[in-house]
Parts: sequence; structure tokens; C-alpha cells
Amino acid sequence: MSHRRPRFEVRNTRMEDMEGIAALCREVYPESPPWNATQIQSHLNVFPEGQFVAVETSTEQVVGMAACLVILWDDYHAAMDWNSFTANGMFTNHDSTNGRTLYGAEIMVRPMLQRSGIGKKIYQARRELAERLGLLRIRAGARLRGYHRYAHRMSAEDYVIRVVRGRLHDPTLSFQLKHGFHVLGVVSGYLHYDPESHGYAAIIEWINDKVARPEDYSGRDPRFIAPWPVAAP
Repeated sequence: MSHRRPRFEVRNTRMEDMEGIAALCREVYPESPPWNATQIQSHLNVFPEGQFVAVETSTEQVVGMAACLVILWDDYHAAMDWNSFTANGMFTNHDSTNGRTLYGAEIMVRPMLQRSGIGKKIYQARRELAERLGLLRIRAGARLRGYHRYAHRMSAEDYVIRVVRGRLHDPTLSFQLKHGFHVLGVVSGYLHYDPESHGYAAIIEWINDKVARPEDYSGRDPRFIAPWPVAAP
């Protein structure tokens, strides 16, 4: 019996994916410089298993990508910006010896292929990596892509509260909430030149239940806790 391969698959990034990653970046973030070869090579040097691409199986065309590193969270402050958490995008601060936090520096999917299950596959690959390495959690800054439509009439915190409670939809944060993430807080200046988010991001967390202790779930701001479980799609 023959089995059809899925249309898309997620695998670890290779340097030969560089051209496809750059093209994807230009499509998703046309106003920002794409990841460059120096950065991608640095990622692969320090943490190759933490870099992923989603490719179309028959053509190997890059249709999604994710980049992450391991950090010791106590070395940072939650209000720091993206550059601080990623060593200006080079990941040279990767700390696999002491770190217990997988930090999600980037994830993107080709716009015309969103809602095709690609993002779900990438997030699953990240969770499996965190579990395989015995890490406590995944954290990231979720840029608030939809906030620019509401910034004139509410604060970023109020916007996030409404997204968490299902009253508003944010293209990034709503998806992440459906995949087991919780909001820890909201920070400004995370991405300094992002007109969609006005620089705001929600600090999000996924806990690895296989290694977490009860105290690892404590201290969450009740304003950002949904009044009901959010089901995965």
C-alpha cells in the first residue's frame, strides 16, 4: 500500500535554505532586512537543532521557518528587547549548559499558505525539541500584529486582555494561545521599527509538563488568564 507524503514537512535548517529564507522574509516583512547568511551560519554553528524550515515536499521550497536558542532566563529582564534576547540576531548568547528556556526568536509562514497547518507543524517541532532536551519551557515575545488597528483607543495591555478573553483576534497571539501558550505580560520597545505592533509584544510561555514543578506555574498575572481553556484547532 502506498502512502502519500504530506504536502509540507518541517526539518532542520541547512545553509542551502538561505535563499529561500531570504525570499520568505521579504514576503512576510517587506519593510525589514531579511535574515542574512552570516546570521543563519551563526545559528547553525551554535544550535543547529533549534533551527527549522518548513518546505514543500516535492520542490523543497521554503514556506516557513523558525529560529530559537536556549537561554538562562535569570540573565535577562522580561522588558528587554529582541536584540538583547538574541545577541542582535546572532544567537551567540546561546547557553545550553545553564539555560532551561527555549527562546523563540522567529517564526514565519508564507502569507498565502497560512491556515495550511504549517505553523502548527513548526510549533510541534519546537515543543518536541524542548521535551527532548529536558527544558522547562518555551518563551518568546509575540509581536502584536493587530494592535495598530486599536492603538488609538486602548493600551497594549487592554488589547492583549481582550485577545486572551476571545473578544479580539490577533493574527499572532491568538494562534499561539491555541497552541498552549500563556501570556506573562506586555512589554514596549520589543521591536523598535514595527508599525503593526507599535513596538509592543506579549511575553508568552509554554511549560513542559514533563519536568515542571508546581511552583513553575505560579505567579501568572490573572488579567492574562483566559476564563476558559482555549482549544487547539
